[in-house]
Amino acid sequence: MTGQRRQPDKRRNFQLFAAVVGWFATAAWGAEPQVTEGFVNAPVAEVWNLFTTADGYLATGVAHADVRLAIGGEIRSHYDPKGKLGDAETIVNEILAYEPQRMLTIRIKQAPASFQHRDAVAGHWTVLYFNPAGENMTHVRIVGLGYDDTPASQAARKFFAEGNRWTLDHIAKRYWPKCKLCEKEDG
Repeated sequence: MTGQRRQPDKRRNFQLFAAVVGWFATAAWGAEPQVTEGFVNAPVAEVWNLFTTADGYLATGVAHADVRLAIGGEIRSHYDPKGKLGDAETIVNEILAYEPQRMLTIRIKQAPASFQHRDAVAGHWTVLYFNPAGENMTHVRIVGLGYDDTPASQAARKFFAEGNRWTLDHIAKRYWPKCKLCEKEDG
């Protein structure tokens, strides 16, 4: 059968194409986003201020905070009451983008020296969404992006999933008792 051209195996070509697309998607976008959601019984403007002002940021559970709301601005925080902003345990988040009272995007610029997932946070960023959810209630959605399938990145993802849940619950407790809608849903 010399001189005859072999017909391409369409199934094999499709499988190769699908594998390349799958690899590219994983390499470009990483693993699934880490999403944490919750409701705060306060108006959007008030919840927005909790994340975008120094006094408000203290309500997230940190002991010290400094916020400069601007593109390229920073949210500096420290969990240790004995610590000082600027020391090795200071967390520095860079503000990448924001739409007032709707969305805030940040990335870790400096993790605390003792943070065990310090090397795994490069390439991660977080988007916080603030949406009205009825009278004097805000739906907060925190989306962590840029994770990959490596064990270190997945460990960081788990850490932030637990931390984001704790933060939202901590903030929500300031505004209890529950709203009338929440009481109806529980009852």
